[in-house]
Amino acid sequence: MDLRLDGVSVDINGKLLVDSLSLDVPRGQIVGLVGPNGSGKSTALRCIYRSLRPSRGAVWIDGQNMRSLSLRANAQSLAALTQEATSDLDFTVAEIVALGRAPHLRGNERLSQREERLCLEAMEQMDVLHLAGRGMLSLSGGERQRVMIARALVQEPKVLVLDEPTNHLDMRHQIELLSLLRRSGLTVLVVLHDLNLAAASCDWIGVLSDGALHCAGTPREILTAPMIREVFGIDVSIVDHPLSGQPQLFYTLPTQQSQEHTQ
Repeated sequence: MDLRLDGVSVDINGKLLVDSLSLDVPRGQIVGLVGPNGSGKSTALRCIYRSLRPSRGAVWIDGQNMRSLSLRANAQSLAALTQEATSDLDFTVAEIVALGRAPHLRGNERLSQREERLCLEAMEQMDVLHLAGRGMLSLSGGERQRVMIARALVQEPKVLVLDEPTNHLDMRHQIELLSLLRRSGLTVLVVLHDLNLAAASCDWIGVLSDGALHCAGTPREILTAPMIREVFGIDVSIVDHPLSGQPQLFYTLPTQQSQEHTQ
């Protein structure tokens, strides 16, 4: 399935948070959204997983306006990991992951043997199988994050929408998650703060600034020193990664001389 944001705007209490955002996420590709804090990334994602209704524009999935789909049909096609994804109830890890099957079940229908295997496989993929009997409230932030990603995978979505999925994860689990996304064949829209992780894992990157799409393209096309200076206000040196050939960014704080030059 492909995903498309078509002129999406979000205006809340007279403040324009997202401004005419159009972005295509082709079938089977990983598209990253990057930008400074407050640039509209999470707000745009909320329009996709339907916790927020756009003031204008629409979100399309496989040529259908998502607002024309029932919430159940929507959840059978698309899974989301939000920044707020957590559980205040002390369910076990296994119970939380099994909730990912809810869109495919009716009432109190029990999981089939296939679904139980699916839950075990997702927990193993996210390295939380050994935590299956633990309560969520006893876990670290990184462990909880991996549980919530496992729950999203158990939905068997065609489209994954992830808001800062590497948040709280150590380096090993960051790399394992992004490698898993690359192998999955799913259509993925992901918000990332680490531009080097975005360069390594994304086919296409959209840069948001003040709610609008500043630029979009392949990592090599758009991750340039002038763009990063303009949007993020920092200086970088960029080299090619010796193995992947993708751009790698080395950050430096603006010098006093460069600050005076910009004033």
